Amino acid sequence: MSILIRDVAEHELEAVLALNNAAGRSILPMDREHLRFFFDCAAYFRVGLIDGALAGFLIALTEDAEHGSTNFRWFKQRFERFLYIDRIVIAKSHRGAGLGRIFYADLQSFAEVRSPRITCEVFLEPGNDIALLFHGTYGFSEVGQQLMPGIERRVSLLSKEMCSWPWVQQTYCSGEHPRLPELPWLASRPHCTGASRQATGS
Repeated sequence: MSILIRDVAEHELEAVLALNNAAGRSILPMDREHLRFFFDCAAYFRVGLIDGALAGFLIALTEDAEHGSTNFRWFKQRFERFLYIDRIVIAKSHRGAGLGRIFYADLQSFAEVRSPRITCEVFLEPGNDIALLFHGTYGFSEVGQQLMPGIERRVSLLSKEMCSWPWVQQTYCSGEHPRLPELPWLASRPHCTGASRQATGS
């Protein structure tokens, strides 16, 4: 079995949308406009391929995105900088293959030179012990809870600190011309336009 994680391609958006909306109650539905916002503005939008077939995706945004999510806004009110996981979706036929942990390892590698923390939420209604255990064993801690307006479901708001962040800041992000080395694995998404567009959503 071969597993590949890479940036999403524009021609894959319809397949990503179908995968999202078939995921079940643990993932909020999405329309094409919302997906286009993510494609244009997400700092991290990667797909996972298993034996060449689309098996999942993960989307994360920085704090400067014009995102209407109530959970995103909760973090924005409390933290100056963060990378927010809006959603991770794994196809039902590929769950249990370890793709979720591979995504999170890849996301952490992406985040640790860019942000002091990763944030996300997990639904508590209905209970999702698998998701809570997954995040707990990956180093996330609860920093709050809220009842999401509109859908009236309680979520646990989670954060994971990036222990490398102070060193990265001191070594590469201070001085007269602060910047990271120009290496392929440090490059930003070519389609990302940051906060240029706004999306609503919960």
